[in-house]
Amino acid sequence: MPSIFKIAPLALAASLVTPGASAQAQDQVVRIGVSGPLSGANAFAGKDNENGVRLAVEELNAQKLKAGGKLLRFELVSEDDQGDPKAGVNVAQKLADAGVKFVLGPYNSGVAIPASRVYNEAGMLMSTVGTNPKITQSRYPNVFRIVASDNQVGGSMAAYAARELKIKTVGVIDDRTAFGQGIAEEFAKQARASGLNVAGREFTNDKASDFAAILTAFRAKKVDAIFFGGYAPQGAPMARQMKQLGMANVRLLGGDTLCSPEMAKLGGDAVGDKVLCAQAGAMLDKQPGGPGFKQRYKQRFQREPDVYAPAFYDQTMFIAQAIKSTNTVDPAAVSKALHTMNYQGVAGTYGYDANGNLKKTAVTVYTFKNGALAPLASY
Repeated sequence: MPSIFKIAPLALAASLVTPGASAQAQDQVVRIGVSGPLSGANAFAGKDNENGVRLAVEELNAQKLKAGGKLLRFELVSEDDQGDPKAGVNVAQKLADAGVKFVLGPYNSGVAIPASRVYNEAGMLMSTVGTNPKITQSRYPNVFRIVASDNQVGGSMAAYAARELKIKTVGVIDDRTAFGQGIAEEFAKQARASGLNVAGREFTNDKASDFAAILTAFRAKKVDAIFFGGYAPQGAPMARQMKQLGMANVRLLGGDTLCSPEMAKLGGDAVGDKVLCAQAGAMLDKQPGGPGFKQRYKQRFQREPDVYAPAFYDQTMFIAQAIKSTNTVDPAAVSKALHTMNYQGVAGTYGYDANGNLKKTAVTVYTFKNGALAPLASY
């Protein structure tokens, strides 16, 4: 008899926890990986991208979606690729080994190009904001570019410079990254096609802080504008040095990476209406879901979203919709669905061609007023 009384409480305890454990076992865990720079000069962008995915994951779990008869439980797995190609490849392998099937990122084109091969070989779905056209030229079926490419962004900035700003002579600088070179090349190509005189092509690197020699050379050529293919941590001091060198009336033009609050934060009063950038997507505030997203993001993270948080959020939601539509978490099936479906996100409408590029996307040109982005025109 004593032995019976000893066993009974254990049996009772087991009966109490079994239903919950069984329910948990029935959950289908969907790991959403994020690859981006969480350290270094562009950590602000990496964290912003991660926050976009985090917000989506939290909202999806609240929706209690199902696929294959199981409740879906989304988990965020974020890794620091340092904005470095070698580290990005290591992160890709690490995420593959962890059983992650869906990855948002990388942020940098130079990381996305080699990492895409790893993700493709592992059968994983990769969604990047890397804008270099080479990323999708391999035509990997599971690779998607969730924003406009360099030829769209760089081309739009060149067209705006020619038509609206009446620029005649422009100098071009790039930071020798895959992103910087790609967007500078597309800008220069479109600038020449639009009748602009490209006075010269110079280069720096993504760790530089002194641009006096390059800027002085362009000042001697009497350029009306300088296009910089690179990131905000170099763009901001470049704007400051242009002002110091008496080039306050020379416009500094750039792509989406200059459309960041970090520009004004680092550049101070040198970042004003003479600094213009082109960013993929329509004006967020003009989109039906844009203001609501900004409000939820700020409430959750106590800060405004940066450049790509809306796109990372949207693509995570689009992947979830494709999972629900196909009733499976198989990346290959989800990828096929993404190629055929359309999704209305907070930043615009998403739909992909056979190469994984957006079928249609707007590009918006911005300037800075009182330290904040101010839209000028959408193409």
